[in-house]
Amino acid sequence: MAAKKQISTEESTELLQILKNRFEKNKSRHENLDWTKIEEKLNSNPSKLWSLYQMENSGGEPDVVNYDEKTDEYIFFDCSAESPKGRRSFCYDREALDARKEHKPQNDVITAAKEMGVELLSEEQYRYLQSLGKFDLKTSSWIKTPKDIRELGGALFCDRRYNTVFIYHNGAESYYAARGFRGVLKV
Repeated sequence: MAAKKQISTEESTELLQILKNRFEKNKSRHENLDWTKIEEKLNSNPSKLWSLYQMENSGGEPDVVNYDEKTDEYIFFDCSAESPKGRRSFCYDREALDARKEHKPQNDVITAAKEMGVELLSEEQYRYLQSLGKFDLKTSSWIKTPKDIRELGGALFCDRRYNTVFIYHNGAESYYAARGFRGVLKV
């Protein structure tokens, strides 16, 4: 994790071009939004640009999916077709990671998300993402798990199979090569 949470001018220029190209290529995800306003907001929030850089570098392909008028925030989700490659094979949270006696994964999704400056998608957000396209046809993604489920040792994940979005449960300490997590960032 970077101490300053800032990227270089070159990295910023490159990332903004990637985000702009993705924005223009996927207009159906953000009809009626103006890239110029989004870019202005990003340029005035270097720590958010840093988080988007982390999302991009771990395979998330972040894109704008909504705008919240009440808070004046643009909402970015990881929009990669499959769960981001650089964030797979993690158990759910630090408690689950610490509980594993052997074959521990490299990290947990809650810690990784926090280090990136993002949050896990909720079930509602995941279903909204799926309304914008078809995601996780071969992989699955951990989602924000309600406290009462987590206290009982479980965690939730989702995927899309048979043209249907499914929500499942697993032990929080489990991890799989085809399961990662998707982040949300508000700018």
